[in-house]
Amino acid sequence: MPEIGILLILIVVAALAFDYINGFHDTANAIATVVSTRVLTPLQAICMAAFLNFVGALVATRVAHTIASGIIQPTSATETVVLAAIVGGIAWNLITWAGGIPSSSSHALIGGLCGAGAAHAGINAIQWKGIFNKVLVPLIASPIAGFVVGLAIMSLITVLFHSAHPRRAGGAFRTLQKLSAAAMAFSHGQNDAQKSMGVITLALFTHGLLKKPDVPLWVILACAATMALGTAAGGWRIIRTMGHRIMRMEPVNGFAAETSGATVIMLASYLGAPVSTTHVLAGSIFGVGASKGKHAVRWTVARQMVIAWFLTIPAAAAVSAIAYFALSLFKL
Repeated sequence: MPEIGILLILIVVAALAFDYINGFHDTANAIATVVSTRVLTPLQAICMAAFLNFVGALVATRVAHTIASGIIQPTSATETVVLAAIVGGIAWNLITWAGGIPSSSSHALIGGLCGAGAAHAGINAIQWKGIFNKVLVPLIASPIAGFVVGLAIMSLITVLFHSAHPRRAGGAFRTLQKLSAAAMAFSHGQNDAQKSMGVITLALFTHGLLKKPDVPLWVILACAATMALGTAAGGWRIIRTMGHRIMRMEPVNGFAAETSGATVIMLASYLGAPVSTTHVLAGSIFGVGASKGKHAVRWTVARQMVIAWFLTIPAAAAVSAIAYFALSLFKL
């Protein structure tokens, strides 16, 4: 059996660090709306999200398989490539977190893999079919799906409850929003924790410790626990953007947005597509807001988000390529 080297240990530590950062960076995806509507206190929301992120991370590995074998050629993924990819993903996450920009941790890591892989073996290292089918199509389709489903659910609720007593309806949706926020937290763990599982599995396979890129149990448990800890740390800058800057949020709006987002993300996880929970929920919030009319949503915020989203993959790729060359200088 191959020996476990320092570089492999660094990769595992860096991947878990990325998972932790992903947790506090994307905490807002699960709890921003439920906090902004005051259905749960921030502490209650974070505890719930941390637990359900952990549970969600345990139930599936299809997205992890996509990351481990569907982005770059496994034969081109040296340990230096994997470490550089994680560095690029972490760097972009911290930059966007500092600015309160709800960008995609998923696409930061994918961009990192592409940039480091191309720096090592040229653009042929990238599996373009996998990138198109599993990344670019979901990148565009998932927030649109969130928008459409959010618009449809909110419109249906408006029709069904137009004559309901406001206080009774408000109380019912405060209760329902607890369930929708729980579903959103579960779906976030189900999809987002898989990315770190995938890169650790890729590194283990590259090192010769795995015969095929199947996710070991200890990797699943470690990534699930680390994401839960990161979630517990919170991500208040992004919570303000998602919960307050897009539209004025009521419990019924939060329920519709979270239900829409969780539905789209769970479907993507089933298909093995590493979508951005941030993209999906933001699309859902915009869809819910649009049901009130175009002036109910702050579209300037949407423009800022879209720019950040499309910058994420190339920006993380560039940082990862630089990190790869820097690491190569030290013979890592």
